[in-house]
Amino acid sequence: MSKLLCAFILLFNLSLLANTSGNYSEDIIKYTSNLPFETGTIKAPVFRDKNYNIKDFGALPDGHTLNTDPINNAIAKCSEDGGGTVIIPPGTWITGPISLKSNVNLHAENGALIIFSKDHKIYPIKKLPLKGYSVASPILGVNLENIALTGEGIYDGSGDAWRPVKKSKLTSSQWQSLTKSGGYVDNSTWYPSQDAFDGLKNIKKLKSNKGLTENDFIPYRESMRPYMTLLINCKNVLIDGITIQNSPMFALQPLQCQNVIFCNIKINNETWAQNGDGMDINSCDNVLIYKCTVNAGDDGICMKAGGGKKQSPVLTNIIIADCIVYHAHGGFVIGSESDGGIKNISVKNCNFMGTDIGLRFKSARDRGGLVENIFVDGVYMKDIIHEAVLFSFSYEQNLDENNNKPEKLPVFRNFNLNNIICNGAEHALLIDALAESPVKNIKITNSYFETLAGGDIYYADGIVFDNVKFNTKNDLLFTISQANNINLKNVTFSDNIKSLISLKGALTGSIKVTGTDVSKLTVPVIFAPEVNKNSIVIN
Repeated sequence: MSKLLCAFILLFNLSLLANTSGNYSEDIIKYTSNLPFETGTIKAPVFRDKNYNIKDFGALPDGHTLNTDPINNAIAKCSEDGGGTVIIPPGTWITGPISLKSNVNLHAENGALIIFSKDHKIYPIKKLPLKGYSVASPILGVNLENIALTGEGIYDGSGDAWRPVKKSKLTSSQWQSLTKSGGYVDNSTWYPSQDAFDGLKNIKKLKSNKGLTENDFIPYRESMRPYMTLLINCKNVLIDGITIQNSPMFALQPLQCQNVIFCNIKINNETWAQNGDGMDINSCDNVLIYKCTVNAGDDGICMKAGGGKKQSPVLTNIIIADCIVYHAHGGFVIGSESDGGIKNISVKNCNFMGTDIGLRFKSARDRGGLVENIFVDGVYMKDIIHEAVLFSFSYEQNLDENNNKPEKLPVFRNFNLNNIICNGAEHALLIDALAESPVKNIKITNSYFETLAGGDIYYADGIVFDNVKFNTKNDLLFTISQANNINLKNVTFSDNIKSLISLKGALTGSIKVTGTDVSKLTVPVIFAPEVNKNSIVIN
């Protein structure tokens, strides 16, 4: 065989495998270098250099033709042939649920608007791994390898046809307009239909029965809101550039997935979108998230550790950088499900603008587990409604449905929060843990908080503030109760502060204040009667 022919064959074979658009290798090196922990493999999937246009399978971009079969047929054909890219061109494409396949990059071009039908009957009930019986997600992938969603197209989940809406989240004119549109109202909550309301009352009882089939759940479909984009047990996943909006529930959830890259994604859910989380990363390994923008009706970028993996920790090696979260219940969130264990998360250079809480770490007695080695470096917040940093172990603890659950105490330890800048919040810090399980080894360094109040710490062991400035309105900076080993080093505060710390609880002790000028304070330390006055040392 001639050298020229060999070279031709080599080039031909290489052309069969083409990386998705963008130079991901450089980004991966950039974001995974110099981490405080070692990650496993993170790399972008590659695809055969072959395109399949959904128009060639009969799809019509006219805004009313249902294109479920043409889109899914194009994906299936592409996968059967060995993979490649399925093209969704510009236009308005109405569709039912899309089933992803291995070795397929679904590429929605700029100008493509994919609207998922509001006809719930075309969303079948499926028995999904780890999820049980569920309504098929608008975008679903199960047990796949080498998959991608790319391009600058928009996926609209028609979530307004699925979600309940609370009156308290709308203006009066918005509420009047919503109720006039139809639906059913109960106790100041609007439901898309009475079937959606009735289904919620009975679906939990149904799920406790054995020997059920898909048909048993059909009467309750209106209340079984699907996740917008659900990926279960998938490997080598890339989502780049797309917009996901108006989701029935969470916009994007990978569950037990490995080697995942999310970049340049835009998520837009209304502030009143019930359970309208942005990204919920559940029980995954080796995930890189960067340059994403999130507006959410619930948590923004959230880490969860549920889903049935046996070996703890089930969520490991997560890197988040250069992201923006606007409205959300929390900008970066851990929990509430932490029972499977969470380890090794890095968050760098992110902006949170107007979120309810900035850094939100939550769990409860019935859903706790070990969460450790969390590194946050460079989070810049503005106009946070409540706490800039929150640790809470009482999330939904008093709900009736949780009363009979076995106790699984949360254990949160080894959090390093550096360069946290907050311009506007109610509290700089609130730690509300448990007597049986205080949070441990939390360091906040080189940070600035411009807030109404400083910090409240309940049940903690090993909290360090080092080179932190507080510009607050209240005249008391810290309340510390039932906490030990609290160290304030080089802390500065605004002139209106009259007392540095109020100490409460008989178990409070080993408080150290160094490099902090308390000479101008009216009463530097306020002692509750039960607190030993030798529990604090000020140097």
